[in-house]
Order: sequence, then C-alpha cells, then structure tokens
Amino acid sequence: LERSFTFPVKVLANMAQERVTVFPGVPTMFTLLTSLKALHTFDLSALRLITNTAAALPQTQMAQIRALFPQATLFSMYGLTECKRVTFLPPEQLDVRPNSVGHGMPNEEVWLVDDDGRRLPHGSTGELVIRGSHVMRGYWRKPEQTAQRLRPGPIPGELVLYSGDLFRTDAEGWLYFVARRDDIIKSRGEKVSPREVENVLHALDCVLEAAVIGVDDPLLGQAVKAFVVCKPGHVLSERDVIKHCLAHIENFMAPKFVEFVAALPRTDTGKIKKTGLR
Repeated sequence: LERSFTFPVKVLANMAQERVTVFPGVPTMFTLLTSLKALHTFDLSALRLITNTAAALPQTQMAQIRALFPQATLFSMYGLTECKRVTFLPPEQLDVRPNSVGHGMPNEEVWLVDDDGRRLPHGSTGELVIRGSHVMRGYWRKPEQTAQRLRPGPIPGELVLYSGDLFRTDAEGWLYFVARRDDIIKSRGEKVSPREVENVLHALDCVLEAAVIGVDDPLLGQAVKAFVVCKPGHVLSERDVIKHCLAHIENFMAPKFVEFVAALPRTDTGKIKKTGLR
C-alpha cells in the first residue's frame, strides 16, 4: 500500500480503508503509532496479526501495542537480512517471558557458540549461529565478507551463518537478545549490554526512544552514554535519567552521560544507526 512509513497518517488511512488484517512492523513504526494522538480515529478493527522484527521491542512498548490493538495477536520476532526471520515468540509466552525473542522456526537449527566456535549449553551467552535453507548463498562479489559470516557446518560442504549477534538462553532454551558483538560496552572491567540499559530507560514514562553506546574514557576504558528522545511535552534532566538507572541496574551499567536529542538516526530497515551517535 505504501513504500514507507514516512507519513503514518496516510498509511493508517489506507489500512482502515482496505481493512488490513496483518501489520508487519519494526520498532520505529510502533514508536510512531503509540505516540500518534489521532490513532483512535482510524478503524483498525480488522487487524488480527502484528509482527515485529529488525530490532527487539522494549517491554513497555510491547504492552502499549497490545493495549492499543487488543483484538490482534502479537508475534515478537528476530531476523536479519542474511536469512530473514530466525526466531519467534509464541503469543502465549508474551506474559511469561516478554523479553525473549522465542526459539527457532521450522526447517532451521539455531545454537550459541563461544569465541572458539564451540556449542554452548542452555543458560549460556554466545553468538547465534543459524542453519537452514533460508540462509543466504553469500554477499554479491564480496568473498571476504562472505567468509566471515558463512562458515563450515555440521555436514561436509555445508555452510552456516554466524549472525554477529550475542544472545543468551535460559534453562529451557528460550533466546534473549543481548547485543551486537560490536555494541558491547567494556566499562570498569565489566561487559555492559546496551539493550539492558535501554530497557530500563524505556521504563521511564517520559521517554519515547533511547539508545546506549560506549564512549572512550581515560579512567573507565569506556563510559556508558545514553541518547534519549522525550515524548512531546515532557522534559527530563540528566540527573533524572541517571537516578532512575541507578535504582534499577548495577552502578557500572548506569549512564555517565545523557544527551537529549530530537530523533535517533535510522537505517533503511528502521534500526537505530548507532554509528551515527557519538
């Protein structure tokens, strides 16, 4: 119906007119939807399925979506361009493990590995590896980049995809996104997952969006820095944000710096572009 979500009101008008039943979205879209005051003026009662991918939904945003569209079933998913969808969380598990992105899909196998490529048991943290018919053949005319991502699998001649994303599993094998390998912050000798800090920031009522990165620090190695977008009409101070974080996470994980911005940079797929933050 629309090539992009640049004009959400127009998209919603078309969805209402066409009685759209399935809405595949990304966090950027859902942020716009939940903050749109005119949302209630559109009849979206035909909507029965909502899916999310590109980046994990914060728990608070997930609750907002379910409240706005109580008739629709929400599927929280994880995927990447190199093989599209990888995992999904069954809707009945949303209240049980809301921070999980679920488990692997049919016709694929997923597992975690350590830095040496060894498979890890449940309850571990490591890089996600994907095996299946949906995995790409490689990057077009980029053999070196292809070799970094596609490596020998269990069967001779087979290649499996190393995602570059860190996950953890619980005792039952459910997957939880931790961070991109390159995004992990090393501060005070500890490893900090930006995702964990961002989840805490999203729990603040005044916060619309948030992103966390590591910045060079002569004493800490890296310091945690948060970029915060406030909801329209709301104001927060740096002290408000840091105090909230200290009350909910370990001291070494709390931001040392907070910068308030009007918007966060995005990739074409709707993910926050952290390379554009400094």
